[in-house]
Amino acid sequence: MEERGSISRRDFAKASALAGFAVISARAGVAATNTDTLKIGLIGCGGRGTGAAVNCLTGVENIKLVAMADTFPDKIEACLKNLEKAGDKIWGKVDVKPDMQFVGLDAYQKLLKTDVDVVIHATPPYARPLHVEAVINAGKHLFTEKPVAVDPVGIRRVLAAAKKAQDNKQCIVTGLQRRHQLPYIETIKQLQDGKIGQIVAGRAYWNGGLPFSHLRKDGWNDLEYRLRNWYNQCWTCGDNIVEQHVHNLDVLNWVLGGHPEKVTASGGRAWKPVEERFGDIWDNFSCDYTYANDVHVLSMSRHWNDTANDVSEHVVGTTGVSNCQDLAKGGIDPYVQEHIDLFAAIRGEAPYANELFRTAESTMTAIMGRMAAYTGEELTWDKALNSDLSIVPEVLDFDKSYPVGPIPVPGKKYKG
Repeated sequence: MEERGSISRRDFAKASALAGFAVISARAGVAATNTDTLKIGLIGCGGRGTGAAVNCLTGVENIKLVAMADTFPDKIEACLKNLEKAGDKIWGKVDVKPDMQFVGLDAYQKLLKTDVDVVIHATPPYARPLHVEAVINAGKHLFTEKPVAVDPVGIRRVLAAAKKAQDNKQCIVTGLQRRHQLPYIETIKQLQDGKIGQIVAGRAYWNGGLPFSHLRKDGWNDLEYRLRNWYNQCWTCGDNIVEQHVHNLDVLNWVLGGHPEKVTASGGRAWKPVEERFGDIWDNFSCDYTYANDVHVLSMSRHWNDTANDVSEHVVGTTGVSNCQDLAKGGIDPYVQEHIDLFAAIRGEAPYANELFRTAESTMTAIMGRMAAYTGEELTWDKALNSDLSIVPEVLDFDKSYPVGPIPVPGKKYKG
């Protein structure tokens, strides 16, 4: 991947403000006034892609899923079977002919040459900068999962795509579903209006059990195994602080109105055997993020089985505390609501939406925490964002070797 230029804290804030950090009042793009059935293409047909398709087809009318793309044909086959099992309401909106099922590392390119209006993107995180850029270049509207990159070079590529989408009025919603969850929306508005006074501290946790980890099957070469076991290599997932904890860090950025200025972090690999199945990622991170006005946020994320789990966010104010969703109730499933909101923006029924800027910001918040932990160094936002760190292999080829590791050890000159 090539660098996309140096970006300062001020530049980032300016770009985010231009995007309304959520919405802009403007007409949406090519499909805005199209009240006829909008065509959807799904890129990434695994568990999350299937779930996102179900969520979209549940909440939105006058749409049809007409194209699918994945590296592996069995993923498309399993996705179609699960969509059929989801019931008539879902299956009645699916019409994916065999010639609209695309397979291979270039499957996304083939799908983008079709006449789909909207793309649902749910590949492993390593592919998102490349694919998001391609979706925007193809003129499609987009729902993409989080995180949107695994390294700073990828983040800068995503920011450039976000700016182009903004210029073209292509609508983008991302999978940070708390942003579409009514209790969070209403509570955080009250917090920003001073409900518990000035915010002086916060904490964010993603403490849960081990995600999937697959044994290599006969016939799987290195690349196939890395992609099927994608949660267990840093270059494919970004490590757990990026892949999952981005949700909680996004809430703190939301409450505090921006990203941290610097971070000090630690972590490691407490129990995972050193073997290929568990890759090179760590199983725990602890970060001390410093925001404006010397507000500190404690961040913890871990994957430990048979331990107490806690996935939550809290802030402390001068007159009270909040878990960021305790001052309101109601709303529907946010995984469904985010798709409703996207299509409302596309059809001009709501303001223009481009959530890619803020999702890149929250993803970068997680990445800089990982970088600080891997290296053992305090990192500023500007230094982390403008790093030349690019951890995704430049060439993906099923005939090449992709060895795991080494496992990062602080002080060993790892960049993160």
